Amino acid sequence: MTLTRELIGRLPKAELHVHLDGSLRPETMVELARTAKVELPTRDPVALRKHMLVDDVATLEDYLARFDLTIPLLQDPEAIERVAYEMVEDAARDNLRYLEVRYCPLLSTRQGLSLDEVVQAEWRGLQRGKKDFGVPSRIINCSLRHYLAGGEAGRPPGIHGEAFDIAVRGLLHVTVHAGEAAGPESIAEAIHRCHAERIGHGTRLHEDPDLQAYVRDRELLIETNVTSNLQTRAVARASEHPVRRYFDAGLAVTLCTDSWLMSGVSLTDEYWLAHRELGFTREEIDEMILNACAGSFLPQPEREALWNQVWLELEAIP
Repeated sequence: MTLTRELIGRLPKAELHVHLDGSLRPETMVELARTAKVELPTRDPVALRKHMLVDDVATLEDYLARFDLTIPLLQDPEAIERVAYEMVEDAARDNLRYLEVRYCPLLSTRQGLSLDEVVQAEWRGLQRGKKDFGVPSRIINCSLRHYLAGGEAGRPPGIHGEAFDIAVRGLLHVTVHAGEAAGPESIAEAIHRCHAERIGHGTRLHEDPDLQAYVRDRELLIETNVTSNLQTRAVARASEHPVRRYFDAGLAVTLCTDSWLMSGVSLTDEYWLAHRELGFTREEIDEMILNACAGSFLPQPEREALWNQVWLELEAIP
């Protein structure tokens, strides 16, 4: 059977790498800006969506600058809860069966919210979303790299090794942005010094064959973001993205969106792009989807249940 975008849209999927502050609906941005008295480039949702699409930047830092328009809208609990809730609704619309949402709670403390209040608001939104739309979600708390997870160049993760030590002692899972704007040495630091169980992006891992073999042998999942890597100029064209060679070499990879608003894609779009430009077959797409389930930060019984559920659903779709 010919693989179509419609068919990919019907497949159950899991998203492990998407940013809350990069996934607001333009209509929601307009309403939140009105309430918060924040100026936007336009109050027309269609024009705003086009403005927020990051297709005109030269570096990762340029890409991250777009977040200056969304973060001021996330300074009260109701706004944070609403955006988290709507993300679950949008995830359900794309047939996601599981969602991990990442956000730096410190960004929402500019008007007096505590870190706990920010996280609680996000969690309320995700839990309400699960109740209404059936998609379980979890939170990945980020710090920024000038504290810790923004632009990589010149900010090696190992500088913050002590923070990761604390996280691991607190029995938290760890994923680290690495190998996008910086080279494979950033991936090595993320693994060896920062205890990374997954790597966000990993685009330049192929530059170090020995490290690539190490990542393969330990089955460390790579959270691949084809569209955003194009936007940040980490790769020149989709057909050259290294995820194809990683998959063929036996590495554990899955596809992710990074941000639904700035990147202008759904997870269905990412898998459709991988099929069209990188030749991924239906069977290979199924494997990458199941990799996301297996690599999720859910407790082991829930992780196995998710994998089994998605596998059965995939098997039932010819």
